[in-house]
Order: sequence, then structure tokens, then C-alpha cells
Amino acid sequence: MPARQSQRGFSLVEVMIAIAIMTISLVALIAVFGTAIGATKSAQEDLIARQKALEAMESIYTARNTQQIVFAQIANFPNGIFTAGPTQLLAAGPDGLVGTVDDINYPANGICPAGPECVVLPGPDGILGTADDVAMSLANFTRTIAINSVLESDGVTIDPNLKQIVVTVSYTKPGMTASRDYTVNALISTYR
Repeated sequence: MPARQSQRGFSLVEVMIAIAIMTISLVALIAVFGTAIGATKSAQEDLIARQKALEAMESIYTARNTQQIVFAQIANFPNGIFTAGPTQLLAAGPDGLVGTVDDINYPANGICPAGPECVVLPGPDGILGTADDVAMSLANFTRTIAINSVLESDGVTIDPNLKQIVVTVSYTKPGMTASRDYTVNALISTYR
């Protein structure tokens, strides 16, 4: 007679535990994919917001360094030339600085209409500068330039030679429940 071999399979409890672990893993993986897809939907706008905030900050430093403006003008209106509160991304006015009270609408060109800034993006062929390029209006973007006083080390006296600049670019788009912001902070002094 042949020897009897013991064969043992999985119990129902072990199978149920394995199914539960796999289900939890799949749900977590789907959540990661959802987060990644959500992040890529706003990647282009995030990049534009970052660039516009950095451009505004750099223009303030350049204007101060080239003596285009004096240190006292680096303040929010009515004490200075920079607008108070969120404004659309308009073209620099006669002073050559964005975010000031003399900003104007961009003129219309072959692709973009007159009004707030717009950027030209490559069309379906993926090549910029061809006939199928498309315009992306930045009418849904706003820029806030807040210029704040800085206290000296005693925590009471305002330092007359130092100011804090906070540039925030915000945007909304259809389907978003709240605006997305990109903020840049810096200190600027009377000294170059």
C-alpha cells in the first residue's frame, strides 16, 4: 500500500485575510494615482504663478538697484507706488514696474486679445511658433504685492532702512474649490 501523504490547503480565514490585505493595498494605490493626476492638472498654472511672483520680486530689486525708484517709493499705495490688494496681471505702465498704480492692459496681438496678460503655448504639433499655437489668458490670475515694515531687534521700533516684500500670485480654474497661491518673501534695504 502506498504511504498516505498529508495535503493541506488554505483555510477560508487565510483566504479572507489575504483578500482584505490586497483590497487595502489596491485602495491605497488608487489614492496615490488620484493625487498624482490632481497634481499634474495644475502643474502648468503652478509654474506660471511661480514665475510671475519671481518676476515681480526681481523687478522691484532691479528698479531699486538702478535707481529707477527711490527706497521711499517701495510701499503700497497711497504712501508708495505699489497697489494694495490683489490685481490682475497687467502690463507695466510708464514706470516700467508691474504691480503699480499705473499698470495698463496688454495690447492685442495676433494671438492674445487686449486685456490681462496671456501666454502663448504650443498647439497640437507641440512646437512653439507655428500656426497652431494657442493663447492662454491669465485673467484668472491675481498678484498681490504687500510691503511691510520690519521691526528692529527691540521689537518695537520700525527699522527705517529695511522693508519686507511679500508677492503672492493666486489663480483659480473651473472645478477648483479654492484658489491656489504661490508666495515669495524677501527683505529689501536702502543699501544696494
